[in-house]
Order: sequence, then structure tokens, then C-alpha cells
Amino acid sequence: MFDHVTIRGSDRAASERFYDTVLPVLGLERRGDVWSEWGDFSTSDPTVDHPATRRLHVAFRAASQQLVDEFWRAGTEAGYRDDGPPGPRPQYTPGYYGAFLLDPDGNSVEAVIHEEPRGSIDHLWLRVSDLDESRRFYEAIAPYAGYEPRGPHDFGVGFAGPGGSFSLIRGEPTENAHIAFAASDNATVDAFHETALASGYRDNGPPGERPVYHAGYYGAFVLDPDGNNIEVVNHNR
Repeated sequence: MFDHVTIRGSDRAASERFYDTVLPVLGLERRGDVWSEWGDFSTSDPTVDHPATRRLHVAFRAASQQLVDEFWRAGTEAGYRDDGPPGPRPQYTPGYYGAFLLDPDGNSVEAVIHEEPRGSIDHLWLRVSDLDESRRFYEAIAPYAGYEPRGPHDFGVGFAGPGGSFSLIRGEPTENAHIAFAASDNATVDAFHETALASGYRDNGPPGERPVYHAGYYGAFVLDPDGNNIEVVNHNR
């Protein structure tokens, strides 16, 4: 479901040090220069128009409970802030075992192991200013982004697909996150953009090739109700 997720750090070097400390524990080594990438997750520099990402929760898949423990140990021993020690979280699902840290901008970063396999990004939590309006947005684009609405749960509203899940949570909203969902053809990218604009949501980049990323990168961008940059992308070659 997730193609990639990008955040902006107020101090990119500090963000890189944090993620270089904890993500290699989970088998994600940094690559790239323009965007510092660990698997399907990346950081980039803030700009006047695109300031630092705030109040995002991103969870990365671990292969064992021992690696969840090590993720948390590596982070706390390096001086990063604890956001929840390793342990079972049966309030989420049976067999859920996770640990939580805060990155330098206060985003909540988790390592988690489930009973079922996932991609490198396991799930996201987006805090939203208007739960009903955000739910309408994500339900409108769901057919093109490869996930299904799962309805209310104890914390907000859930959505899930074969490669991960995300939830909308009431609160001071997540800001300046970029979330890209994978599509299998260009027509799906076109339909995503057309449907979002017809529903009254804001364009952030029409469908088309983006060779700045790589040849065959075909994406379109819209803004969710809180201004986060949402993309559907097809890597057609």
C-alpha cells in the first residue's frame, strides 16, 4: 500500500543521526544524497513553503521482539527520548509487540512486530483537525491508493491494505508529511487526481512523469484537509 513516506526535519543532520542510530537495527541502511532514504522512508530539508514535519507517527516492521528491544535500547542509550518501552500492546492486536521513541522534531517512531508480515513501513497515525472531513478525503481516494476503510476503532478511524495500515486520530494535526501510495498503472494515478479535485480537494501537482526521481516515475499529488502532501505513483519502467 505505501510506496514511500517522506518527512522534513528542522535540522536534517540531526534527523539523519537519529534514523541512522535506530533504523539499521531493523535492517534499513541509509542511501541517497538528495533524499536520505532508509527503505521506503526518507528525510529531506525544510523550506519556507515546506517546513518540518510534526506530530506524525510512523512504525517500522521488526523481524523479532529482540530487534524491537534493540531499536529502543539503541535510541535511548544515544540520548533520544523514550515514547514507550518495549512490550506487548494487546489493545491494538493480539501478538502486537512494539517500542516507541521520539525523533528530534517530536515525531513518534516505532518498531513493531505483528503476527502477519508487513512492508518496511508497518503503519502510520495521522492526527487530524476534523476527523469527519479527513475520513471523507481518505475514503474518496481509497479505490486508487490500494487500501480499504476499516471504520472506527478505539483511537479514531482505520484504513488498511495488503502492505500496511494507517489511522486518523483527533488532535493537533500532523503537518508537512508526504505519503505516497503505490498504483499499478498510470490510469489509476489519473483517476486519483481527477476524483480528488472533483471532490473539492486541492491540487499539489497534476499527473505526469517525474524524471527527476527516475525514468518511468508517474505520479500525481493532492493536499489532504490538513495540508499533507498525498501522492499516488506508478513506477511504469
